[in-house]
Parts: sequence; C-alpha cells; structure tokens
Amino acid sequence: MVRTWADGWAVSRRTPAHVEWPWGVHIQVADDPHEVGRHVLPRAEEELVRAATACVTQPRTWLKTPIEPEDLEPWLPDGWVVAWQDTGHLMAVDLLAARLDVPEGYAVRVEQVGAVVHVNVLHAASGERAAKGQLAVLGESVVVDRVRTEDAHRRKGLGKVVMRALANRALDGGAVVGVLGATDSGRALYETLGWKKHATLAEGVYRPGSTGA
Repeated sequence: MVRTWADGWAVSRRTPAHVEWPWGVHIQVADDPHEVGRHVLPRAEEELVRAATACVTQPRTWLKTPIEPEDLEPWLPDGWVVAWQDTGHLMAVDLLAARLDVPEGYAVRVEQVGAVVHVNVLHAASGERAAKGQLAVLGESVVVDRVRTEDAHRRKGLGKVVMRALANRALDGGAVVGVLGATDSGRALYETLGWKKHATLAEGVYRPGSTGA
C-alpha cells in the first residue's frame, strides 16, 4: 500500500519519473523550497533505512516509511531530523458510490486531466473556490491528494462533498480501492466516510538544508 501511495502522489504532483532502489523509490520534487526529493520505503527495517539515508547527498531530502517516528529515530544517522508534527496516517477504503449532498449556495465541478481527477467546490455567489481535492488514477486503485476546505467555508460538510465526488468519479472509471496519506485532522474526516487506518506514516523525517524544512 505504501508503494501505491507513493506512485499515486507522484502522478498527482506530476513529478519526474521516480528512480528504483533496493530499499524503495526516490521521487524528485521540483519548485519546493523545503523539499528536493523523497525516499519512500515500503518496509520500515533498520537495514533499509540505513541504506536509504546513506544514499542521500542533497539537503532537504525527506524519508517516508510506515513506522512510528520514535521507532525510526534510533536508525537515523547524525544530521537527520524528525519533524514529529508531520507524522501521518496511511489509510485505505473500498470505494462505494454515494449521493452528493451539496449545501445550498455551492456547486461542484469535476474534471480530469490525464490520470488526475480534480474536484472543486465553488461558492455560487462569489465564484471563489471553497474546497478542493484531487486523485491519481492507477488502474483499480486511486490515490487521493490535496483535499482542502478554505477557512471561510469550513463546517459545512464540503470536505465530504469533495471526497464523495472523487470516489464516484473513480468508480465510474473502474477503480475499486482508494488510498491516501492523512494528517490527524484529515483522518477524523476520512474515518466518517469509512476509511480505515493501515499504518502510521513517518513522513516528517529529513536532512535539513540552509532554507530549513
């Protein structure tokens, strides 16, 4: 499941082709002052973590793997940092069709560009985007990414609207399983929609650079 998440994230963000390594994959990240690339390890084992960190030559390289950060920290070489607040949750769900209950005064727009589906919820009066989300299509699996509700439009159920619109579009395309990496607050939303936690995701592990992280 970690590899599915990594592949989908790369498709969603339109990164260059990733590089295969014995411990996992490296994904290059462009135009980000905090991150030049990420090592993604499907299995969290000490030998693999040490091999992956030994390959790092650039500051602002991040490491992602399914493990509790406190269990990972002793395996890291000097100079690596654990950003505890960035720990996430790897989640998955069997996709089911759902009715969209769109609050009055909002409209939903769905479009697909290549293998990426975008959902935008628009405020009818102002025309501004109130909420958004996207997913990458990987055959029978999809990876949800960049789900966000703007502050002025929170507590109206728009996050659920985005997630249900994404799921319905994924089902129409033949997908059956959804995967995502969630923050603590995102996890609470996704669990109300039937998503289940698969593993803790140590995401905030990095080698610092001069610009910080």
